Amino acid sequence: MLHSLPASSASPSPLSAAERRFALYAYRALLTEVNLTPKPGLVDRDNNGAHQDMHIGHFYRSARAIGVWLPRFIRQGRQDAALPADRVLARLRPLGLACENHMFRATGGVNTHKGSVFALGLLCCAFGRLPSPTPAALCAEVAAICQGVTARELQRNNAGQSAGQRLYRRFGLSGARGEAEAGFPLVLHGALPRYLRRLRQGDNAQSALQDCLLWLMAHNGDTNVAARGGMAGLRWLQQRAAQLLAQGGAGGRDGIARLRQFDAECTARHLSPGGSADLLIVTWLLAQISPPALQE
Repeated sequence: MLHSLPASSASPSPLSAAERRFALYAYRALLTEVNLTPKPGLVDRDNNGAHQDMHIGHFYRSARAIGVWLPRFIRQGRQDAALPADRVLARLRPLGLACENHMFRATGGVNTHKGSVFALGLLCCAFGRLPSPTPAALCAEVAAICQGVTARELQRNNAGQSAGQRLYRRFGLSGARGEAEAGFPLVLHGALPRYLRRLRQGDNAQSALQDCLLWLMAHNGDTNVAARGGMAGLRWLQQRAAQLLAQGGAGGRDGIARLRQFDAECTARHLSPGGSADLLIVTWLLAQISPPALQE
């Protein structure tokens, strides 16, 4: 049964049944990710991972704050459905900033879900714009909306004022902007089909998600990791995640023990794969609307 979205004091135009479901799934995706336990270097039900400034309560409050805004992103997309995709992002930004500010107020200034606000805001907007919002169509629409954002915000006029700009200038990592502009390829062509295949085979959903997280960690140029550990830290984390997958991942008798050991190693190195966690949220969300053709 779906969790109810947090109540909003606004009284905008009603969503369709499909739009309501998608907003609910987006909210649930936030809760699914943080409750997944254990997760290397990340906040979960066991511990705070590599973080000293946040705990699971921050994530619950953050999810509730963001949940109020998810229907608004869908409505904005519906309102702008007739506009060319390259005009949508500028109109979406004020809503995204307002959602971020609500998140920060709920967490006392802790950045729990900034990357997720970006990804979910785009996906909800795309859902409102499309008549047939399949995972592939949503990702293509997000790519169209974000076309040129990496060049505009990271390559040109890069004064290094934001963390993303500094990491692009230093390491060439495009982070959340680059993944969105490319249409979430790590999700659409990697984590999502793997997750659906595991479910189809009858595997445990938690184990499947944990292995998808490991796969994302092994392949994602995670700017959260690079910000804390540089490229050496990112390469170590990618190689370690790939090693765990080769050893059987989260499954099997020693799977959870291996994850807990990896968690301890990430914590000792102060590495937290928050960008991969954001992509896991996108993976779970898109899995909820995957057509039968993707599950065969």
